[in-house]
Amino acid sequence: MFQINDTVVYGTDGICRITGVTERTVGDRTEEYYVLESVFHPALSIFVPIHNEKLFGKLRRVLSAEEVRTLIHSMPREESLWIEDDGVRKETYRKIILSGDREGMVRMIKTLFLRQRELAARGKKLHQADERFFREAEKLLYEEFALVLELERDQVAPFILQELSLKDRKG
Repeated sequence: MFQINDTVVYGTDGICRITGVTERTVGDRTEEYYVLESVFHPALSIFVPIHNEKLFGKLRRVLSAEEVRTLIHSMPREESLWIEDDGVRKETYRKIILSGDREGMVRMIKTLFLRQRELAARGKKLHQADERFFREAEKLLYEEFALVLELERDQVAPFILQELSLKDRKG
């Protein structure tokens, strides 16, 4: 169970703070709900039924600073997740985003970044769906990294590059 004032990741909505617990009646059923407020999008409030396994299951704890650094340092070792079949690739990437699989998102970002560079060298661009998945994965990961590392969101990519170059110098 989570507590009021806990910071969590909620599905694809990103980083939220649990601001309360309330009861809501829908039809003839009254249920308890967590009240979430988005950290990066203050106008967004979300009500999550505590006893709905599917929706409650979208709540994940925020990584620690050590876990974020470990994830960053794993990036060079992550293998490509490029799948030639467009439909299979879209479904695979969709599942990664919906599941909140951070390691999967790192692989996806790395894959799509490298693919984007390869295509740009030939004067081409990523498919629109790939671009959307790329941006969504970056948004979710970078907002969490920014919160945990106490950075602005636009400082996350430079921080990652700095961490990786420091790691390379250390061996």
